[in-house]
Amino acid sequence: MMIVTQHLTKHFDDFVAVDDLNLRVEAGEVLALLGPNGAGKTTTVRMLTTVLKPTRGTARVAGFDIRQDPQAVRASVGVLTEDHGLYDRMKLEEYLDFFGQLYGIKPAQRGERIEELYTKFGLNQDLDRRIGEFSKGMRQKLSLARTLLHSPAVLLLDEPTSAMDPESARLVHNAIKQLRTEERSIIICTHNLGEAEMLADKIAIIRRGQIIAYGSPAQLRGQLLGPGEYLIQVRDPLDGRVLPLPGEIVITARGEDWFQYQAPDPAQINPLIINALQAANFNIIRVQEVERRLEAVYLQAVNSPGLQG
Repeated sequence: MMIVTQHLTKHFDDFVAVDDLNLRVEAGEVLALLGPNGAGKTTTVRMLTTVLKPTRGTARVAGFDIRQDPQAVRASVGVLTEDHGLYDRMKLEEYLDFFGQLYGIKPAQRGERIEELYTKFGLNQDLDRRIGEFSKGMRQKLSLARTLLHSPAVLLLDEPTSAMDPESARLVHNAIKQLRTEERSIIICTHNLGEAEMLADKIAIIRRGQIIAYGSPAQLRGQLLGPGEYLIQVRDPLDGRVLPLPGEIVITARGEDWFQYQAPDPAQINPLIINALQAANFNIIRVQEVERRLEAVYLQAVNSPGLQG
């Protein structure tokens, strides 16, 4: 287990930023941490990196306790924050070499690693420019390269594609996919729901410092949106014809030549529906699952008064 939090809590005077947070991230897993501004995402990351001390509770990161062994934790994580901390007067290689020395990487290995990273992120043409001349997207890519210098076991990425154009964002997404290994865990804090759905194995939705929903994208759809929905289109207009459906099937929408329904157990129910329609001389031309985007899951979670948080 790469990351485990136990009753992790942070107060700022009377404000509870993170409230009794229990979270587990397996080795080789990518977790997306979603939530509105002020929900506690960044505070959680800062505690996991030992920048902030918890008010109560603790966590283990890469096997090290954040309270008892903060130096080992910091050596095991790579952190991308919203505040990049770039040194504008330095050039790219100079900047990465400086941080490579701080990480204790030997000179020969530093050079190879720096070249590998600026090539990976498409910064080859910018070696002679000072960082102060970089665009927001270039600064973000350089910050991510710095985060990866020491090949950390845990990556904590806060808005990794913020301010990037689509091409640069795709490059970073591909890099994150390549970084997932059996020995590394990644937490991504993002407002980009498409990014979370694309990259994450598990999603945790946080509101007012508490986890209110947790699971894979498919699990969250089932928990928050109910059974999956399917659409069947037939060749001829329905014209009010009675559909020979099992009694437990709920029709959620209907058009001239199509209808949509919920299927709690599609592997069992869908063949029954198709066979019944064909027996009743309905000519089926299309059967498809209705796409339910993560945005609907997220909005249902953060706006539901019945969920904890």
